[in-house]
Amino acid sequence: MNRPIRVLHFVTGGFSGGATQVAIKLVRAVMNDAAIESMLVLRRKRYTDTQRIVELKKSGLNVRVVPGWAHLVTIIELWKICREYRPDILVAHGFSEHLWGRYAGLLARVPALVHVEHNSRERYTWWRLTQARWLAKRTSRIVGCSEGVRQSLLKLGFPADRTTTIDNGVELEPFAQADAQPVLQREATIMMVARFGQQKDHVTLIRAMAELRKRGLTPQLKLAGGGKARHRKLAQNAVKELKLESQVEFLGLVRDVPAQLMRSRIAILSSRYEGMPLALIEGMAAGCVVIGTRVPGIQEIIDHRVNGLLTEPNDAVSLADALECALRNDDLADQMARTARQQAVTKYGLERMNADYAKLFHTLKLETGNAPGAR
Repeated sequence: MNRPIRVLHFVTGGFSGGATQVAIKLVRAVMNDAAIESMLVLRRKRYTDTQRIVELKKSGLNVRVVPGWAHLVTIIELWKICREYRPDILVAHGFSEHLWGRYAGLLARVPALVHVEHNSRERYTWWRLTQARWLAKRTSRIVGCSEGVRQSLLKLGFPADRTTTIDNGVELEPFAQADAQPVLQREATIMMVARFGQQKDHVTLIRAMAELRKRGLTPQLKLAGGGKARHRKLAQNAVKELKLESQVEFLGLVRDVPAQLMRSRIAILSSRYEGMPLALIEGMAAGCVVIGTRVPGIQEIIDHRVNGLLTEPNDAVSLADALECALRNDDLADQMARTARQQAVTKYGLERMNADYAKLFHTLKLETGNAPGAR
């Protein structure tokens, strides 16, 4: 059959996580590619933004949505789409979508299944890990979005011969003017772009702001992102308790993240665990001083005191020390910000990520032969 390689990307429809953003970018990358065509299938969540789906369709993406209220229903509906679309490759992104996506792919007899893991620590119960290991034996490739994630997968018992790394990448064009706004000429503003959830640990960052105030530093902190209302409320309560209302701003979901970052001195993530955070790479591309916790996925990106600063997770004093260093040490801040931007441009661009996945898809097509997708 002389037709493009058909790739179906299956991911959560929550939109707040990196997995969905990576899947969207991979589908968008091949819109004008004669060799690969893609479909994006989203698993509906209670908080799925229907307007975002409309916007994706209007932009030309081939988007479908399956129910998410029951795993069996998700599998059946995705199986139907596979039977219709006949993909050569099904890419299941993130936990727990990679389970339900691969079950559907097996039932539809998709020639090649790919599991992409986007976090170094996931909520694997014994039963779900057993399922994941069983599915791994029937999966062509298991991809970690950073080397730290790949190492975590190997520790969980996934097969080393089929487990690989493809680092995440970001679109660089929105940050083209970053060099025109040197970090030392920017506002003394700290920005964290992350959904509200236990993983991101906003409360520890807010406590670090209170520690900074004791040291005579009162920078502005901007928190951008959606996520869980309960965790947002915990962060808001911490701000009130510590009397930081004049310093901390909750922006919600914002569409001008690059512009906001290029006006900020510091981009920070106070995460308890990560995969390869797009927000931190965007901070690097924006020419910010980047600060992150010493966890897999972040410590692969940040070389301490070379292109950013590493802190201990769940440690407000450690975070405050790093923030103080970035705010008081101008020479080091300038050197780290310049190095981070240069590395973002050369190592973490979206084109590199897209090319790595395209190479994988062509390899899998050769490995599975010229048989068409599911019938």
